[in-house]
Amino acid sequence: MNKKNLLVALATMFVSTLAYAGQTHSGKMETCMKAALAKHPGEVLTIEAEISGGKAQYEFDIKDKDGKEWEVECLAKSGKVIEEEQELANADDPAFKAKAKITQEDAKKTALAKYPGDVVDSEVSIEADGSASYEFDIKTANGKEMEVEVDATTGKLSEDPEEEIYQIGVEQ
Repeated sequence: MNKKNLLVALATMFVSTLAYAGQTHSGKMETCMKAALAKHPGEVLTIEAEISGGKAQYEFDIKDKDGKEWEVECLAKSGKVIEEEQELANADDPAFKAKAKITQEDAKKTALAKYPGDVVDSEVSIEADGSASYEFDIKTANGKEMEVEVDATTGKLSEDPEEEIYQIGVEQ
């Protein structure tokens, strides 16, 4: 079984388990995966089920044939892609440096001021509109994992946080 089919099978099992456990996340993951791969064909590295603004969504980390990594978010109910961003190896990437006006440490302080907890992962990215952002996965005191974005130019929280329900795959 190839990696993509294995991820789909595992995600389907988790979604079924969550539905049985009474969680609020539902929607066809396969529909969203097809939409995400249509935008950025490649290998799906991770799948996350999330809630943002009260809406269930899926997030796919995809590595394309050129080795670029993309994060694509899709509404679970409709299968519509709602966000795309290119993930970068680090803040030294020239495209990121040209936009960033605040440091990653200052962005982290902003995120933690609003969502106290432990940062368990961080990323830098270029959004579809060309803006740069820092992204932090924060484990809060109540055990929830929140994904929080901070605009790298303005230093402001850039959107509603996303609560991670589950993740399949390991971030690279």
